[in-house]
Amino acid sequence: MNHSEHQVATSVLVIGTGGAGLRAAIELAERGVDVTVVGKRPKADAHTALAAGGINAALATMDPADTWQQHAADTIKESYHLANPEIVQVVAEQAARGIEDLERWGMPFAREADGRISQRFFGAHTFRRTSFAGDYTGLEIQRTLVNRAAQLDVPILDSCYITRILVRDNVVFGAYGFDLNTGTRYVFHADAVILAAGGHTRIWRRTSSRRDENTGDSFRLAVLAGGRIRDPELVQFHPSGLIEPENAAGTLVSEAARGEGGILTNASGERFMDRYDPQRRELSTRDRVALAAYTEIKEGRGTPNGGVWLDVSHLPREQIMQRLPRVYQTLLELQMKDITQEPVEIAPTAHYSMGGVWVSPADHSTGVDGLYAIGEASSGLHGANRLGGNSLIELLVYGRIVGEAAAEYSASLDAQRRSREALDEARSEVDGLLAADGPENVRALQRALRNTMTEHAGVVRDEAGLRKGLAELDQLEERIRNVGVHPDLAGFQDLAHAFDLLSSALSARATLECALERRETRGCHNRSDYPELDPAQQVNLVWAGPGQVDREEIPPVPAEITALMRDVDTAGKLVE
Repeated sequence: MNHSEHQVATSVLVIGTGGAGLRAAIELAERGVDVTVVGKRPKADAHTALAAGGINAALATMDPADTWQQHAADTIKESYHLANPEIVQVVAEQAARGIEDLERWGMPFAREADGRISQRFFGAHTFRRTSFAGDYTGLEIQRTLVNRAAQLDVPILDSCYITRILVRDNVVFGAYGFDLNTGTRYVFHADAVILAAGGHTRIWRRTSSRRDENTGDSFRLAVLAGGRIRDPELVQFHPSGLIEPENAAGTLVSEAARGEGGILTNASGERFMDRYDPQRRELSTRDRVALAAYTEIKEGRGTPNGGVWLDVSHLPREQIMQRLPRVYQTLLELQMKDITQEPVEIAPTAHYSMGGVWVSPADHSTGVDGLYAIGEASSGLHGANRLGGNSLIELLVYGRIVGEAAAEYSASLDAQRRSREALDEARSEVDGLLAADGPENVRALQRALRNTMTEHAGVVRDEAGLRKGLAELDQLEERIRNVGVHPDLAGFQDLAHAFDLLSSALSARATLECALERRETRGCHNRSDYPELDPAQQVNLVWAGPGQVDREEIPPVPAEITALMRDVDTAGKLVE
């Protein structure tokens, strides 16, 4: 079978072409280290390109009193005290440097008349600290990083699907994969591997991720390599995802729509946020607005399609065109709807994996020598509620740190020890799936899995539902053993979907088992059978495989940070 295996040797292999992976690759290339980047989707269209809101750093360009310490305090408070304070400190302290890097590489930030980088309120920030470029911030960051990587001649393989990270005696020596178009196999020999392949939000029915991304690839690759998953149950549901058309269900309507004065109503026209957060109403936190919308729908006050209405049509047309161009464009394209005239039907949508691969605060190493994880694939910064704008800065801060760490690790090795067994196992896994000719359809099983997660592990959870979810997952895993995989002229997408399915099943199990274990309500994690926050559960849950859930103590928050934690006045600003 292996007549068409490409051998590629590189000092560091980066898996994932989004903001985190590219930032790490740029760091390595600037240090003169040999790096190769692989991704399963076009680099210009990585998931980072969808991020609308902005990127956080305490630059103090608008509010001179802002400090990195205050940014850290806001982040920990918003995380419901589940964020790792050491990771938070690293991101808050080095955020300004991340912005400077982007600026140096030509990022077109919005600016004030005098040339300062403009900053706006976004999330429960004490001060204005979110830099942006219209409502296309993520797209501009991705473009900036793609351009910089091109200047440095970083090799990027765009349609390569990684199936395994190759490990011998807990030391990484490379990865195995195939080309999505031709099926050509790749064996990558690398001293270090950086995992930057995103989260697991695609395992819910409605999600802001596109069809073949965020299926939990990072989780599966890490766990099979010997890594662990922290806080998989902590998933942020964004309050406003589109319901139609079916093939774009979950597409985000930016929260800027609420920030600009959009109103939420139920089927009978009630402005329901009055019931859940009478002070802040539509400007409440992501977890609260999502829970409110979910409750309205669940209790029978939703729209015919099972959503609620978001209305901006009372706002001046100019304001909509100027401040919400992307929302206007999206609705026109997907529904031929003019938001200046009529309301939009929305429902909560799985948006962001706040947990991910277990990593150390210093260098995001995973406990497997030579394996690092960054971006949405990693964990530790967001706890039980992510502060809007923190995800983009995390990519830049830890992308740089991990690039540096991987460079030093690679330089320190005297030799690379490989394992014929590990390579044979990876090879035969692909061979086996290609030969699979069972009656089960991969797409149908993916849908079944998403239904299970939506029914039993969505916005609100309880013990009976989670146990039912695990029982359904047991049956699905049996059926997965009987799939049929049929590559065709259009390429090897079917094989990729089969691997996506394996990743989704592993991610679903981690999520369900940890959600069962977290017997409290905290941030994004709502347990209807345990409606109160439990101080004894202020721990991170770490999943090492089926049935293996450990509790990890969270380091203490430094006194200088604790002193800055206070309730932020949210009058007139969007809390996410």
